Amino acid sequence: MSGAFILEIRVRPNAKRNRVSGVAGDPPRLVVAVQAPAVDGKANKAVIAEIAEAFDVRARDITLVFGELARDKRVAIAGDVAALEERARELMGILEL
Repeated sequence: MSGAFILEIRVRPNAKRNRVSGVAGDPPRLVVAVQAPAVDGKANKAVIAEIAEAFDVRARDITLVFGELARDKRVAIAGDVAALEERARELMGILEL
């Protein structure tokens, strides 16, 4: 089923390496670590690129919905919602969202 999957994330800018995995906060958010600094939107661009790679979608299929200037963000990913949910569970290391 095609649509938009809403994903809550926690961004960690200035990381040693780019990575998408793990959980932080309550409610649980997918951790996205990027090497880019949180300056002039560089971290947001890097976050979108990392999420696109992790979910095997194009960067243009990802929209930043909330939290442009915050560490906690909400993104919408266009595509097969069931497959995207399953991939999010894998990356978060949890059985149920």
